[in-house]
Amino acid sequence: MCPFWSTALYWEVLFMASKKPLNVTDGSRSVPMTIILLAWPVFIEQVFSTLVSFADTAMVGALGKEATAAISISNAPIFLLNGIMMALGVGLTTMVAHAVGSGDHDRVKVLMRHALLMILYIGVPISVIVAMLSRAIPLFMGAGPDIIDAATNYNLIVSMGRVFMLVSMVLNSAFRGYGDTKTPMILNIIMNVVNVCGNYLLINPTRQISVFGFGFTMIGAGWGVKGAAAATALGMMLSGVLALIMAFRKSNIYRISLSGTKDLLPDKKLVSQILKISLPAMLERIFMSSSGIIVSSSLATLGTASIAANSLYSSAESLSFMPAFAFQTAITTLTGQSLGAKKPELAQKFLKWTLIMGTVVMAFASVGLYVFSEPLIGVFTPDQGVIALAAECLRIMAVIQIPQMIAWTLAGMLRGAGDTKSGFYITAATNWCIRALFAVLLVRVFHQDLIAYCYVIDFEIMVRLLLMYLRYRSGKWKTIMEKTK
Repeated sequence: MCPFWSTALYWEVLFMASKKPLNVTDGSRSVPMTIILLAWPVFIEQVFSTLVSFADTAMVGALGKEATAAISISNAPIFLLNGIMMALGVGLTTMVAHAVGSGDHDRVKVLMRHALLMILYIGVPISVIVAMLSRAIPLFMGAGPDIIDAATNYNLIVSMGRVFMLVSMVLNSAFRGYGDTKTPMILNIIMNVVNVCGNYLLINPTRQISVFGFGFTMIGAGWGVKGAAAATALGMMLSGVLALIMAFRKSNIYRISLSGTKDLLPDKKLVSQILKISLPAMLERIFMSSSGIIVSSSLATLGTASIAANSLYSSAESLSFMPAFAFQTAITTLTGQSLGAKKPELAQKFLKWTLIMGTVVMAFASVGLYVFSEPLIGVFTPDQGVIALAAECLRIMAVIQIPQMIAWTLAGMLRGAGDTKSGFYITAATNWCIRALFAVLLVRVFHQDLIAYCYVIDFEIMVRLLLMYLRYRSGKWKTIMEKTK
């Protein structure tokens, strides 16, 4: 059993909204401390999600390859649909941060209400569409007769909780905008804990287990793939409900307030402003995903060992993404609030310290990936050939971790300034004109191997970093938000 209801974690969630959100422009704390206060919950959230993902995969994998395939085959198109709400969350975070920095509490409340309207008018239809296509999606992705029924059942059951997941996704974006990164962290942890505990109880049948030599009966539903789906849906539901509680609590100074039917109608001007920021972020995700398909199809021609090595070194490298993502998320809020307060020099100071702190952290990550490349890969596979190839790829990627963090941080700053168009143009150009193009040329035309492609990634990151830096140096990001009004 998993008695999270009795833990301090649950009570902290219930009373989180009573705590005053973090206004980063008030000067009451040092710049490094402000960055840490925003970044550490994001980092913990990423670490916990990654660990739970590994555990989740292992528990489902114990059911056999058919179960794993049934659950994973629909991921790509569903992630693409979820990306719509994630992109809208980017615009929401930026605009909320800007309003908080300017001291316009009423505008923050209006934006919070529009977060709810996004869920109502966009999130609910997406959830309904996914439920209606619960069988069509895996069929489109090539599911065979051995997994189609399980995949359909999984999609249909998870769809019951999908709208709640979108609720937490959008509201968490708003929470981060006004400086509260702890609530999203705790909600995410609760969702994942419920998922793992639910998996343990619902996937397996009632059985005898032994712990430290003591045997006892562990109850279980024995639902298999359906149990995994139910556990996921329950986690989503709880996370969404708690996010709504946080958003509506009277002690939350930015609480959502619905006084009548007129509050259910969106403000066209405000929606237009959100879309101006969110649409480029949405297109950026689409272009990255589509270029990734081109790259994956080219690398697939290299054979099974290269396919496995590419997947495994990417999984190992993702461990270093967690601190980089935390700093990127923090700088988005820091920049938005600073510009809202009309203090661009403060945004630059936050950037400087974020890069200093990020460089120190990523230096350790780089050394760790390089020195322990083979043991890290060995965790995922016993195949010595795959380990050797993947470890060599990981060493190549280790040397680029600091430049990649800097590029991510600059992208996060531009996003916080509302300059998502430049991020879209730069990411789309480098992904298609360097990663995808060179992957096709090197592998299909010049018959090079996976190692050569890894050097291409390093080159692409350096070009992206240069372009992001040039955009930052132009100073145009300082006035983007004013132009969207």
